Order: sequence, then C-alpha cells, then structure tokens
Amino acid sequence: MTAAALQRRPRPWLRPALLAAPLVLLFVVLLAYPVGQLLLLSVYSDGAFTLAKYRQLFASSVYVDVMLITLKISLWTTLLSVVAGYPVAYLISSLSKDKKAKWLFWVLLSFWTSFLVRAFAWIVMLGRNGVVNQLLTAAGIQDAPSNLLYSLGAVLVAMVHALMPLAVLTMLSVMENIDRNLPRAALTLGARPGTAFWRVYFPLSMPGVAAGAIMVFVTAVGFFIVPALLGGRKEIMVAQLIIDQVQQTMNWGFAGSISVLLLLVVLAVFALYDKVLGLSSMAGAAEQRTRSAAAHDGVLHRLGDSVLGALGTISDKLLALVPRGRRERGEWQPGDSLPLRTIVLLVLLFLSVPALLMIPLSFADKSGLNWPPRGFTLQHYQDMLASPLWMQAGLRSLLVGLGAAVLALLVGTPVAFLLARTQMRGKSLLLAFVLSPIIIPRMIIAVGMFYFFARVGLVGTSLGLMIGHTVVAVPYVVMTMMAVLRNYDTRLDLAAQSLGARPWQTLRYVTLPILAAGLFSSFLFAFATSFDELTIALFASGGLSATLPKQFWDEVTLQLSPVIAAVSTCLFVFVTILITCAERLRRKSAGR
Repeated sequence: MTAAALQRRPRPWLRPALLAAPLVLLFVVLLAYPVGQLLLLSVYSDGAFTLAKYRQLFASSVYVDVMLITLKISLWTTLLSVVAGYPVAYLISSLSKDKKAKWLFWVLLSFWTSFLVRAFAWIVMLGRNGVVNQLLTAAGIQDAPSNLLYSLGAVLVAMVHALMPLAVLTMLSVMENIDRNLPRAALTLGARPGTAFWRVYFPLSMPGVAAGAIMVFVTAVGFFIVPALLGGRKEIMVAQLIIDQVQQTMNWGFAGSISVLLLLVVLAVFALYDKVLGLSSMAGAAEQRTRSAAAHDGVLHRLGDSVLGALGTISDKLLALVPRGRRERGEWQPGDSLPLRTIVLLVLLFLSVPALLMIPLSFADKSGLNWPPRGFTLQHYQDMLASPLWMQAGLRSLLVGLGAAVLALLVGTPVAFLLARTQMRGKSLLLAFVLSPIIIPRMIIAVGMFYFFARVGLVGTSLGLMIGHTVVAVPYVVMTMMAVLRNYDTRLDLAAQSLGARPWQTLRYVTLPILAAGLFSSFLFAFATSFDELTIALFASGGLSATLPKQFWDEVTLQLSPVIAAVSTCLFVFVTILITCAERLRRKSAGR
C-alpha cells in the first residue's frame, strides 16, 4: 500500500471521536467546568489560595450535625427502599411479558410522577385532617388527630415513596438477566424453594441490589424537596444549606465548600462500592470480582453462607403453604406465591395511592384539602386556566422540555451507538462520564450551572434552561438507546450493504426506521426528565421565567391551595399518557 493510500485511509480513532465529541463538549462546558469552578471558589478567594471557608465549615458543629442528619436520612431511605422494592422487582422479573408490562406500569407511573406532586400529596395525607389521621381515629388507635407532619417519620415515608421506584427499576434490570434455570436446577437436586432462592438466586441478584442502593443513596444525599416541605428543624439536609448560601447570602465560596463535603461523601460511597463489588459491574464484570473477593475472605464467606442458609430455612417454613404437589412437579413459580403477590400489591398501593388521592381533592367544593372531599366543582381548574402564572409556566416547561429532549436525542444517540456496537478502548470510562450527571448530586450541578450562567448571561432564559436540562437528560437517552440497540439485529444492516446500499443509505432506510419506536421512547423519557426538573430551574429560571415545577414549588412553599391539587391531577394525567405512549412504542419496537 502506497503512502498516499495510507494517508487517505481513515484513522480508527476518528469515527469514535466524532460520535462522542458533541456529548463530551457539552459535558465539559456545562458540567465539568461549572462544577469545577464552584469547587475552586471554596479554596480561592481574592486572588489567593485559602482554607477559610473550610475552617468556617468545621468551626461550628451545626454543619457537621447537618451532614450526619443527611447521612442518617439517606441510609434509612436506602435500606427501606431496597428492602421494600426487592419483592416488587423479583415478582415482575418472573412474569411473562404481558403481565410484566401491567405490573411495571404502576412502578413507572410512580417513578415519572413529579417529586413535587408526591411530596404535596403526603402533606395532605399526613395533615391533621388528612387520610392517615382520619383512618387512625376511625380505627380507635387515637382519640384526636396527631401532628404527623414536620418530623423524621414524615420525611422518611415521603423519601422512600419518592425513591423506591428508582431502586425497583435498577434491581429489575439485573434480575431480568438472571437465568431462571439455575434455581430450578437446585430444586431438581433436592433443594427446597427457599433454600434455592437464598443460596442461588439472591447472590446473583446482589449486583442489582448494590447498584439500586447506591443510586438511591446518591439521590437521597442531594435531596431537598421532601425535607424542606415535610421536615422540621431537626431534619435539615445539606442541599438546603447550599440553597440558603446561594439564594440568601450569595456566598459562593461557602456554598462551594459545602458542595465539596457533599461530593466527598458521595465519592467515598462509590469507592466503598468499588472495593466490595466493583464499579465495573456496569460493564458486566461484577460477578467475577465478587467471587474473587469471596474466595480471598473465607471468614466473611462462611458467615454469609450461614446467614443465607438460615434465611433459606425460615423461608422454606413460610413457603409450606404452597401445595406440595405443585412443588414436587416443579410447577411452582415465584409469581404463584400469594404472600409475595400480597406484599407487592401493598407496596404498589403505597406508591400509587398518594398521587391518586389528589384527583378527588381537585374536584372538592367545601372540604378544600381536607379528607374526605365534599361537594363537586370545577372552580379549581378554572382558576388554574385563568392564572397567567400557571399557563406561562406550563408553556415554558413544554417548550424547554421539547428542546431539551431533541438536543439530548441528537447528542446521546451517537454515543449509544458507540457504546453498544464498538469495542474501543476506554469504553468503561466513557460510560462513567455519560453517567456523571446521575452520579454527581443534582444540587451541585445546579449551583455550578447557575454560577456559570450568571457570568455568560443565561440566567432567566429558556436557552439556559434547555441546555441545562439537556445535560441531566442525556444519560437516560444513552441508556435507553443502548438497551434498544442490544436487541437490534445488525445482520439487517449487513444485508442492505451487501445489496449496494451506502452507510448513510443503510442508516436512513433500514436502521432508523427500525429504531424509530426506541428513539421516540428515548425522546419521551428525556422530555419527562426535563419537564419535572426543579433543581436547575430553581436557580437558573429567574423570577419572571419560572417553569411549571418552579411555579409549583413557589405555590407550595407559600400556601396550600386546592388549585395545587388541580395542577397535580393534570401533571399526573400527563405523565400517565407519556408512559402509555412509551410502553406502546416499546412493544412495537420489540415486535419488529
């Protein structure tokens, strides 16, 4: 081959670089640089290096106590979410496709319903004249309504309700790939169902449990909606301190020092996760590392084996209610267990009922936000439609969401192709970079963007919100499209090329039409992410350009009006339509 031919030959790194360049550029400018600037402000002031902000941070026990409270709430939320969500993921993973879609719908409905709607629902439910107090009084458990709001219990209930769907979906993604023949093989060898589950299935599901736990914990650490609305003075979390430092005192350096402390906690958790199970679990290498670690630690291995054996024995006694004949013939399936189905139904009721209760309250005439609702009126919906604040906020959220979804699709889809179809070097590193908006607490991203937008004049603009929302929506596009591409038969592309089609023709006439349903599903998920985003909008939207979540937040923090119930109902119906469309598109894509 001549030198000229070698020069004309495309370099192997050029195509991956071009595919990843838009996403890398977006994240460097709008994620790495703003967050880096915020963290730099904590150690750089008046042109000199200083640790004064950190001395201020640790000079008083108040900030350390807030961090300990944050860790306590986050750990309890993680534990309860994973324990309660595991049966739901286990049952759904064992069902057929049609039944799975019906049960999964309720998890997705809770997952995509606005955090604000769900938090507002718990304010109404736990109020003195709310559903919980009414039930406790009617059952004779208490004589008079109790003060259930503004307590640690109220915060934990609402936090678990908000984050359990995330744990379920994360664990489900792992459980669906577990070979169900392995527990069946244990049954044929004489193991009882409980022992087969705890000794065979549960260890295989541990990567999903760990991934779900760390996702819930990282989200909970940076949470502020629930503790701000339902917590008291003893339930203040770190994210609330950052908001106060930025919005009330504009103390960027101190906000940066608190952000550094929060980020260090998150990184320490990820480091522990990497040591125990390995961050490479996202690339499918977790199982090998886990076995290797167990082989080098005989004491922990024997202890864990003893605990699993005891749990298996207890489970076998509980499963004795299952007819013996079906177990002996091997016909028993996890989905046939009445206790398991009962537990899952109770969990799904816990996830669904709070938002559903907003519907009758939105039509109530005389009861306001008290339970039970009395009368019927459409006045609250008329007030919502007549309010220019609600209408302008809704229109702005719609436009920003559509723009962010389009940008996220254009930026994320090429990277999904790159990660799903190539074996390039640094693939795991690129995947970690793509997931960084999920790993880094949202509050840190929002404050960093606000500082950057203030310097370039994007605060209060729809463009600033749009590109800011694009950053947090891209990971969902990439992960969704990677899942779609794993089920795509690449032989169709090869057949088209063998018949003379050029690469761009193959992409236009074969690949994209087949992936159209998956692309639109990714678009809907990105749109829903932007439409419900509050943290970035809280800083970057400005006082006169509020989005719907920002307007919702302002109304809830100022007063509790029945109009908010009407807005909650509209948002709930809107999310239901989105999920229904996404599910139909998923079925259409899977049926091709």
